[in-house]
Amino acid sequence: MKQLLKKLIDAQSTVEKGELAAAKLIREEFAKSGIVSVIDRWEQTRANVTATIKSSGEKKRILFACHLDVVGPGEEKWTHSPFKSAQSQGRIYGRGAADMKGGIAAIVCAIKDVVDLGIKLKGDIVFAATAGEETDSCGTKRFVKGFGKGEEKLAGVVIPEPTDFDVITAHRGLLWLEIVTAGKSAHGSTPQLGINAISMMKMLLDELEYYKIKAQPHKLLGNCSMSINTISGGKAINVVPDKCRIEIDIRTLPGQSRKDIIKDLRKVFAKLRRKNPKFKADISIVRSAEALETDCDCEFVQSFCAATGICKTKAVGFTTDGPDFARLGAPVVVFGPGKPELCHKPNEYIEIADVQRAAEYYKEVILKLLG
Repeated sequence: MKQLLKKLIDAQSTVEKGELAAAKLIREEFAKSGIVSVIDRWEQTRANVTATIKSSGEKKRILFACHLDVVGPGEEKWTHSPFKSAQSQGRIYGRGAADMKGGIAAIVCAIKDVVDLGIKLKGDIVFAATAGEETDSCGTKRFVKGFGKGEEKLAGVVIPEPTDFDVITAHRGLLWLEIVTAGKSAHGSTPQLGINAISMMKMLLDELEYYKIKAQPHKLLGNCSMSINTISGGKAINVVPDKCRIEIDIRTLPGQSRKDIIKDLRKVFAKLRRKNPKFKADISIVRSAEALETDCDCEFVQSFCAATGICKTKAVGFTTDGPDFARLGAPVVVFGPGKPELCHKPNEYIEIADVQRAAEYYKEVILKLLG
């Protein structure tokens, strides 16, 4: 298990490198137990890998859904190289160790253990590890589109994201927006002949500092959030900029309309135009994902909790591919090893004991729900 995790980290499955190398590692690992897995490859290095362990078919299948990709290492210095896994004091370090290659290694080894022991199952195990969860969920959308034609329905979906062994049944969605203010270029020595797009953006930023998205708080998830996380503008120090852009990360609640959010932001633009007729701005969606809300009293969640011995479910603020998998018509739970606060940070790590514990949990879920 440790060796698989280290190899997956070393595969460096960023969006630039692609997921193919990681997918091949999983295929090779499954093959050691005689499990046939299939790689769906596109754009040369993008890839999903899937496997199905057949059963008598008396029970509905369970899908274990992972993502292969990781975010980049960032600009902060790492103590350990982000893409050369390191083991120290009972931990494995490297980008993706927690998010979510620890979870992948645990479920792959749990499935292999069940197969190697020759355990007869009454329901199929379906494994999927997909591309692009950190950017556009392209792999998950591709998998969901082609899944389940002519086959029995799923009992449920388990996503081994790092939750520190909390059973998650609800999380916020996301809406990533780009706003561009438009100006008019001019020579830096005659700024009065131009319209400075950065100055126009400052007007907007001043307005957004006190702006609140209209939404009723959710009983589990609380309020939605908004954070302006990138800004860029100007091409040269001696040219009045004609474009300035920001990107906004909005975390949405179940049932919240992205159209209403955008409509309300356009009202902000109109207000600023009334103050300054030179103000011009446009808005576009970079990425959106629905919120997740699984009925914690449904049969699958209750059976999952009984199998793990963790009775209380929780909600979190971060987002997963869960809402896309929910389109398959099955309840979704998010449950895995690793501390979520380590995701996307320097010196990311996972406790080896937690990966081993996760494998035992997943094996118990398989035996109790499919045995």
